Amino acid sequence: MREIFISEEGKLKELEAPIDGCWINVTAPDSDDIAFLNSIGIDEDFVYDSLDQEERARFEQDEEVIYVITKLPYFNEQDRDVPYRTTTLGIAMKPGYFITVCSFRNAIIDDIVQGRIRDISTKKRNRFLLRVFDRGTIYYLRYLKEIRRLSNEVESELHRSTRNQELVAMLNLEKSLVFFTTSLRSNELMYEKLKRANVLTLYEEDEELFADISIENRQAIEMANIYSDILSGMMDAFASVISNNLNVVMKILTIVTLTLQIPTLVASIYGMNVELPFMHSQSVFYWSMGLSGLAAIVVGFILFKIRWFK
Repeated sequence: MREIFISEEGKLKELEAPIDGCWINVTAPDSDDIAFLNSIGIDEDFVYDSLDQEERARFEQDEEVIYVITKLPYFNEQDRDVPYRTTTLGIAMKPGYFITVCSFRNAIIDDIVQGRIRDISTKKRNRFLLRVFDRGTIYYLRYLKEIRRLSNEVESELHRSTRNQELVAMLNLEKSLVFFTTSLRSNELMYEKLKRANVLTLYEEDEELFADISIENRQAIEMANIYSDILSGMMDAFASVISNNLNVVMKILTIVTLTLQIPTLVASIYGMNVELPFMHSQSVFYWSMGLSGLAAIVVGFILFKIRWFK
């Protein structure tokens, strides 16, 4: 599917056919979309690289066309295990056109289409590119804070848990952090090479924006590393906590078993079909139950004194 937009008075207007200064957004391209991109001079290999989720961030220049591959974060509501992942976005800039290619629609593209990004212009290709980078780093930081919030919720459950479910949830959050860290580092290298190559004509305002993007990207890397270290330490610590909680449960069950063992033993003895002392007495039931109950209390007191209840 392809969409064509052009900015007019700060808003995007959808077009039927490409014109000079437009933005062409291609999502999950089929054979017709690929043929269309080839017709306007976009390399087919670039399209397939843009659809590869494992492709690293990079850029290259082919005559008048600048190809950029960047990694963007996304939230998948349908994936309950690892909802926070990264995806590949391909950007091609050539005279008159700004082209984006991705395998599915993501929040960054939605924000641009729906006009949530200020000062957006399809005619200013370099600034458009920086706005995409900037929005990507904003979502990285936003999702990292959400991952931290989820880890705090799981942590509160781990304090009283004897299951592996919470540890698995933390492991899935750590996977998201690994995806983010790898993609952020790849983006950082691409930003540095792009800046050193001087292939973009940037004005003073654009230079400041590019510097802010690099700073926010490094901040996101540091946050992801810190959260990953915290999660790793928590997983190791709470694996021991879960084991200890299980031991506490087993200790309680052992106490209950020992306390009930004496009444059970007495009832078992007097349930045998043999001659037993006082078996013909009318009060033997009350005496046996009373003595067994007293013995259970004594055993419970002894266990309390040796600190088994703590």
